[in-house]
Amino acid sequence: MCWRVKIFYNLHKNYLNQKNNKKLLKIINSCYTSHEYTTRGHQNNFTENKSKYLQYSWKAGLISSLIGVSYYLWKNEVYALDLITLKETPGVKKSHLKTYTVEEVGKHDNENDGIWVYYKEGVYDITKFVLKHPGGPEKIMMAAGGSIEPFWMIFANHNVSEIYQLLESMRIGNLDISKDSKKIEATEDPYANDPKRHKVLKVNGPKPFCGETPGPLLCESFLTPADTFYVRNHLPVPEIDIKDYELEIAIEDDTKKVINFENIKKYPKYTITTAIMCNASWSGARLTDVLADLKINEDDWKHVQFEGYDLDPSGVPYGGSIPISRALDPRADIILAYEMNGEPIPRDHGYPIRAIVPGVVGARNVKWLAKIVISNEESRSQFQRGDYKGFSPSVDWDTVDFSKSPAILDMPVTSAICTPTPGEIVKLKDGKIPVKGYAWSGGGKKIIRIDLTVDQGKTWHVAHQLIDDENAKEGRHWSWTLWSAEIPIDVDKNEVEVWVKAVDASYNVQPESFENIWNLRGLLCNAYHRVNVKVKK
Repeated sequence: MCWRVKIFYNLHKNYLNQKNNKKLLKIINSCYTSHEYTTRGHQNNFTENKSKYLQYSWKAGLISSLIGVSYYLWKNEVYALDLITLKETPGVKKSHLKTYTVEEVGKHDNENDGIWVYYKEGVYDITKFVLKHPGGPEKIMMAAGGSIEPFWMIFANHNVSEIYQLLESMRIGNLDISKDSKKIEATEDPYANDPKRHKVLKVNGPKPFCGETPGPLLCESFLTPADTFYVRNHLPVPEIDIKDYELEIAIEDDTKKVINFENIKKYPKYTITTAIMCNASWSGARLTDVLADLKINEDDWKHVQFEGYDLDPSGVPYGGSIPISRALDPRADIILAYEMNGEPIPRDHGYPIRAIVPGVVGARNVKWLAKIVISNEESRSQFQRGDYKGFSPSVDWDTVDFSKSPAILDMPVTSAICTPTPGEIVKLKDGKIPVKGYAWSGGGKKIIRIDLTVDQGKTWHVAHQLIDDENAKEGRHWSWTLWSAEIPIDVDKNEVEVWVKAVDASYNVQPESFENIWNLRGLLCNAYHRVNVKVKK
């Protein structure tokens, strides 16, 4: 999860609590949702560019302090911050503050002398926050006494006013930018070599890229084209030379074999269709085949870990894991995919190899696969142990303990209306309006029914057409189901709200509202989808 969500949640919650605005607070609580996913730097000239990549990473640890700082500020009341009135430009020289050289800032890289950083012409003292950092002080200390600009070149999605305001609240001085001061300049844009994206994607964050497919396009094709398939990245997209690609397979710390791309393609090719927010056909080697010659006894191990070629600011790879029982089950249909919809996987989606774990949250479908580890521990990745988990609606950022909640695997049953879109004017034909959408359920459960209502549940109508994977075997319905319906409307109505809910083969059904299932991460919230539309007679 992006820590920015945590900042916004806490800042807004605190401000509204101070104003005793419970109604608006409830609205704010209902607005924080999230997406998924990953990345790792495996460059064309691997050795040279990996070193260059790590030059970005060593200073990047400060972000976790800046992004998580609001939590600390409000809880400990170190700084008074009013989102409504604080509108300062970060890093601009302030004549009333003292000026420091780069060398002077560099001396403040420890607790005894204070921990300082600089941004443009601003100098900031983060000492009081370091020990309170949720991710531990060691990551912040990588940036102590230096510039945070190289970091923000990588994590450009944090260049937002809220983060700037938090930074300015710790301002203590100006930076000497004269010729005699050895200021470290920001480097070139690390996202410059990212792939070009289709202009139809709705961009939620440009750097790192996060884009979603418009609703009306989703229900136009059973398989989502790769160019319009949603994208969720955390770092610059790696450029991998297929000749240099290697996949390491280990049991705990003991590497058993290293295989290249061509060796992976020698295994029998297997194809599955599965939904990961969008729907695609994936082809590659079955995980069970690749692991077969290791003669792993399921009773001896508990987890299979996946690591990507993407590194976090401290050099730790993105990771996820699944239970060994699922990994070694041929019916789980887990593959090391090298094709998407019959073509080589695009860079944004994990080229050249991506772990595809059908029926499971996207965070376990690790892109740019670098390593597989058989272990008695689940992945130690932040994204496995400190994110993508569900909580009680009563848990907030002051009381949350990620260690008490298991990592999400199977996704709950869900559905959505693709057309009409909110506010759209729909022409009434024979007293009905057309509605289309999609649905899926985790764990391979088939969608058996789609219910719709336009009178808040007084009467329900069943979607008359369901399109799913005709080749799916019992208990292995990994793809989504596209549905359509013609819903009768009261001719006197000029506006209606369409509700939809899905039912799966285990008769799991979506809850009516978010009120009693919402959690601080916004995950697993699968209440009815509702769309207001205007009716044209």
